[in-house]
Amino acid sequence: MMNLDLLAFASRQTGDEKYLNVAVEHATTAQQVFPRRDGSTPHVYDFDPDSGAPIGANTVQGYSPTSCWSRGQAWGIYGFTTIYRRTGNRQFLATARRLADFAIGALSPDCVPVWDYRAPQQPHDIKDASAGAVMACGLLDLAAATGRPEYGQVAVRILTALSETCLTRKSARADAIVARCTRNRPAEDGIEISLPYADYYLLEGILRVLQPQDLDRAIDLSTL
Repeated sequence: MMNLDLLAFASRQTGDEKYLNVAVEHATTAQQVFPRRDGSTPHVYDFDPDSGAPIGANTVQGYSPTSCWSRGQAWGIYGFTTIYRRTGNRQFLATARRLADFAIGALSPDCVPVWDYRAPQQPHDIKDASAGAVMACGLLDLAAATGRPEYGQVAVRILTALSETCLTRKSARADAIVARCTRNRPAEDGIEISLPYADYYLLEGILRVLQPQDLDRAIDLSTL
């Protein structure tokens, strides 16, 4: 969902709508198969590559096919809001809200997402600050798209929590801004480390909040 905007950009640059059409088809399919009734999502949904027949939910970085990997949920909030901006299709906006409402309800009191909202030890499991940074940016955009300030208020609480509890300011060896990120918990690959997209989305979130007048220099928020 996050990568689809490259296709929208290609259509704007070339004048050829086929790229945006592919993005819309992908988003429509994702909208049909990913969200569960409660607004949670699996990490992966597989299709047979030959027949196109649906196989079902799966995961790589989440706890299980029936769990909810927090960074994937955050990608969905941001991605569905963006594809709404590009199309004006309010079903995409409704899907973004469903995913956002679930993720907000699953946040622990410290406002830093656990790596998977349905892992057995949550809400006391290891954290993924990158999920929080992505989620905050998606919520800020969703607040603007819906006119509902409560999404923005949650985003500010997340950004505040990341800034107060997840920065590397006390480390003399850190080459990153954000710590407490988790890349792939099931593979024991990168547990509560720094990840570049956490740094990027934390800075994007701060820009959205503190310098919204400069946002169009960094992020395209055009509609239709």
